[in-house]
Amino acid sequence: MRLTPGGIRELHWHATAEWAIMLTGKARITNLDDHGRMFVTDVGVGDLWFFPQGNPHSIQGLPPDGCEFLLVFDDGKFSEDDTTLLSSWLRHTPPEVLAKNWQAPPSAVQKPYDIGPGGKWIFQADIPPSLDQDQKAAAQHVPLSPHDFTFRLMEMKPTYKTKGGEVRIVDSHVFKVSNTIAAAHVIVHPGGLRALHWHQNADEWQYYISGKGRMTVFFNGTLARTQDFEQGDVGYIPKTLPHYIENTGNEDLVFLETFRTDTFMEISLNGWLKTLPPELTAQTIDMDPQKAADLAKQDVPVIPA
Repeated sequence: MRLTPGGIRELHWHATAEWAIMLTGKARITNLDDHGRMFVTDVGVGDLWFFPQGNPHSIQGLPPDGCEFLLVFDDGKFSEDDTTLLSSWLRHTPPEVLAKNWQAPPSAVQKPYDIGPGGKWIFQADIPPSLDQDQKAAAQHVPLSPHDFTFRLMEMKPTYKTKGGEVRIVDSHVFKVSNTIAAAHVIVHPGGLRALHWHQNADEWQYYISGKGRMTVFFNGTLARTQDFEQGDVGYIPKTLPHYIENTGNEDLVFLETFRTDTFMEISLNGWLKTLPPELTAQTIDMDPQKAADLAKQDVPVIPA
């Protein structure tokens, strides 16, 4: 989704949770928590947000260029039909009911005939005031939410880093409110490899942010699939199926791995072989015993518990 400076993704909520990463620009977001407390902040490139199911929220592009962001929902059958827009709801509510609800005279409530049957959805508006001003306005009647619905991903130290690249893992252990979506932000340098691995607990949905890569997925038996990916492409790997991704370009390959779970899990081939008795490895894959023993010397990334 893209928003111009001042452009608003209107007040709405979903029947699913929403996870997002900022790709370009800046935005101001709001979210009302489960206890009726408002959260307001600004986000920039690389920042994440998470809005729980049913929490009403909004997004507005900021100067100078507006913003672009990727939205991820925790249901593969997500549909805009399950999104409630405030403008659409009010359009289908009698004005006398709105007046009674707001304890206002009927003359003060005008039915919004001009917004169309589908609601505003995205519309252009003025640039918002300062963040501090908006936060003070939100806290006039109820304290601001104590929960942080954002995560500054690129300020996080890489979970593991090798000569071939780096991975930042974000799940509910570090991004507390994100209890249905876990993710890994992966950077693979030219000539590098996201090493052979698999995920035990959830299917993997990928989004390729920049660069070019090639992925091979092994489907057991004699079946495998290799495909090239570039910016804007989406990849999918069913849970437990082994795979790897190579950087086939001359710039960093950057992509997201997202999972419908609160906890990121991964097992690497190297990590497994490193912990096996070397003679067992050698006998299984017909490897020279000394080379099998040398596997134990590898620096294998360990996913924190």
